[in-house]
Amino acid sequence: MFSIQFIRFILVGLSNFVIAFGILNLLMFSTGITSGFYYSIFIAISFTCAVINSYIWNKRWTFKKGNKLEKKEFSKFLTITLITFGLNIVLASVLVNIVGPIGGISPYVWANISALAAAGFTTLINFFGYKYLVFSSHPEY
Repeated sequence: MFSIQFIRFILVGLSNFVIAFGILNLLMFSTGITSGFYYSIFIAISFTCAVINSYIWNKRWTFKKGNKLEKKEFSKFLTITLITFGLNIVLASVLVNIVGPIGGISPYVWANISALAAAGFTTLINFFGYKYLVFSSHPEY
């Protein structure tokens, strides 16, 4: 069951990736902005859209916890998500704004690499947090 859940989680994550990167690239392409304060805002917007997708699909499909929105469950989901949201933004922003493009990579490509690295780092935190703290079948601690 664990491996099926993880595979589903990864598939949901891939859809989150498509949503987040699609929105991020749409914002960068339409504005020409690939770094600085507005890049961080773009990451926040794209991440938020992916989170909404994540909650719906992980609740209903990955962890099969039904369709009803439960306040306590959603609060836990939101807490874990906000922690990883912060980590995601900080890591992507540090890579873009402090480290900067390495080896002649264009700022546009570097912005995408930075966002991908941040997303990869937070994936495992999200999975275990959602599995054991949000959608757990175990009684409350």
